[in-house]
Amino acid sequence: MPTRVPAPEFATLGLDDWRYVAGTLEATFRLTSYAEAGAFASRVAAAADKLGHHPAINVRYPGVVHVVTTTHEIHAVSERDLALARKLSELAIGASVVSDPRASLVVELAIDALDIDAVRPFWKALLAYEDEPPWVEGDTIRAISDPRGVGPAVWFQQMDEPREQRNRIHFDVLMPHDVAEQRLADALAAGGHLVSDTRAKAFWILADAEGNEACICTWQDRE
Repeated sequence: MPTRVPAPEFATLGLDDWRYVAGTLEATFRLTSYAEAGAFASRVAAAADKLGHHPAINVRYPGVVHVVTTTHEIHAVSERDLALARKLSELAIGASVVSDPRASLVVELAIDALDIDAVRPFWKALLAYEDEPPWVEGDTIRAISDPRGVGPAVWFQQMDEPREQRNRIHFDVLMPHDVAEQRLADALAAGGHLVSDTRAKAFWILADAEGNEACICTWQDRE
């Protein structure tokens, strides 16, 4: 079984092209054209085949390659991901590719629920999603995901009592730790307000002018 690499350990390794976001490593590489991006993505795929560890690769116009790697057996980052990250960074240097690690971002939709097993099937059917295995075998299934890897993940937050006068759906915006405070400042300057920072830097709770909530989340202060 692969060994989990926690975010604080990853942060000491000097893999500066990569950011630890929501149990994955993410990198964004910028090239001079869409064709060059496609060619670089092919080299990434070939390197992954040789290592026997395969990331998600997204090629975007005008010349962006976004790579996400995680170890699905443990639902976390492992040494396999570190080896892949090192190899892909070497490829990027050799190809004179520009790295943009602070562009990483993951969005999750969080739904408050008193009875998760009662509400999860509706969202699973509506979105054509699949259950995500729980962290602890036999525990309640608390998350569903797009089997295509396209749509945002959805997770269900266990509530003990109804929340009156508050929305029950909010966005979790998971981002690199080194962009979170600037993003917080930008959101507040754009008309939002801070609901709570008691769990910062794990997450800050924000709301828009009408009280609709979102969380800015990082790996820090969690482990």
